[in-house]
Amino acid sequence: MMGVEIDMVVTDSLKALKLYEKIFEIEIVEASNFSRGENEAIFTLYDVPFHLLDENPAFHLTAPTPDDPKTLWFNITVPDIDETYAKAIDAGCSEVQPVTNLPDHGVSNAIFMDPFGYIWMLHQVYEEVSLEERKRLWEEKRAN
Repeated sequence: MMGVEIDMVVTDSLKALKLYEKIFEIEIVEASNFSRGENEAIFTLYDVPFHLLDENPAFHLTAPTPDDPKTLWFNITVPDIDETYAKAIDAGCSEVQPVTNLPDHGVSNAIFMDPFGYIWMLHQVYEEVSLEERKRLWEEKRAN
């Protein structure tokens, strides 16, 4: 058996699971129902498995915090960035960058931090822009 999953330590995996369910169309694979500190949950988002684990210092599982976020973020391409971003903010996430349209690049993006200290970057692609074109745009921007 082979595969990849993204593991995330959060203060409360069942609470985090409910939050992500409000924001994204996830599929819950499994979730335990033990005392806080012992729970875990697995869900898929666009066929990518995420494994949530309760913070538990006895097992060296430490969750990030808003004051100490980790240098990891999730980049999710969604069909409707305005709707997804609004769901995140309505569910208690903090704005890092509002929905920003980048017409030359054919995308909009936005960034939010969830209450568990994780950063999520959303993208909506309107038009495919080649690497060559993106490089040209960047070089023009640097020249000005």
